[in-house]
Amino acid sequence: MNITIDQNSGYCFGVEFAIQMAEDEIKASKELYCLGDIVHNDMEVKRLHKKGLRVINHEQLKELRDCKVLIRAHGEPPETYLTALKNNIELIDASCPVVLKLQNRVKHAFDNIQKRNGQMVIYGKKGHAEVIGLTGQTNNQAIIISDENDLDKIDYSRPVVLFSQTTKSTKGFYNIKEKIEVRFKEASDLPFEDCVQAHDSICRQVSNREPKMKQFAEVHDVVLFVSGKKSSNGKALFKVCQNHNTRSYFIESSSEVDMKWFNEDDSVGICGATSTPMWLMEEVASSIRKRSKKLVLS
Repeated sequence: MNITIDQNSGYCFGVEFAIQMAEDEIKASKELYCLGDIVHNDMEVKRLHKKGLRVINHEQLKELRDCKVLIRAHGEPPETYLTALKNNIELIDASCPVVLKLQNRVKHAFDNIQKRNGQMVIYGKKGHAEVIGLTGQTNNQAIIISDENDLDKIDYSRPVVLFSQTTKSTKGFYNIKEKIEVRFKEASDLPFEDCVQAHDSICRQVSNREPKMKQFAEVHDVVLFVSGKKSSNGKALFKVCQNHNTRSYFIESSSEVDMKWFNEDDSVGICGATSTPMWLMEEVASSIRKRSKKLVLS
């Protein structure tokens, strides 16, 4: 078999930056707290745990004093910084610059739309760490829209400003934008230009992977998509693979690979999410090579 690892897959710069900051800090202090999983990949979380990274939640943060805590790439709401100040906690802030910029845009837009008795709407996954940070900029008043079923949450007699979680699908965002505009045309007395201010805040480093993933899936007989099951980005990119190659398989690690998926002369492509470490994809490739040699010898 010919096995190829997609060089466009793997960490986005925000995740890579956060992990590098964590490893540098652990080298100096041997142990470091992290507010939530540093990345949505259990294999990487376990690797860093062995090095000394200890994952905590927001309730545990409130009990800590006089220590260091890493903020991951997803960013945090203002309340987290207030807690740290109160408890003399030094924050190692690894928030992605793209997310930080978006938080500032959301806060500014929310302050302005409030003056018009308007609504802040965020297209994203409810409960996602980045979305929690964004809604924190609106005093938790933002309306979260995950799909079309949530559109009834919006009051179509009041103007809307719309943003997106940075890792959502571009196609999904514009579909939601269009559906909101249609609702306003049907139900609102407002001038149309005052109804919806839509801001495409999707990270292009993430969204640009979709066409590249499509090309990668099409040129291989079998595609192994390596990702943590909690990764929203992973789920979206795997769908791209499935849509363009029916022999696509979602795995978390090499232990989930079934050699029955392959034929002897298959071209095998290994790819992953923005939260998938390159070492894990390389481990999957190495495992397949070793197991295929054993099958030939037997």
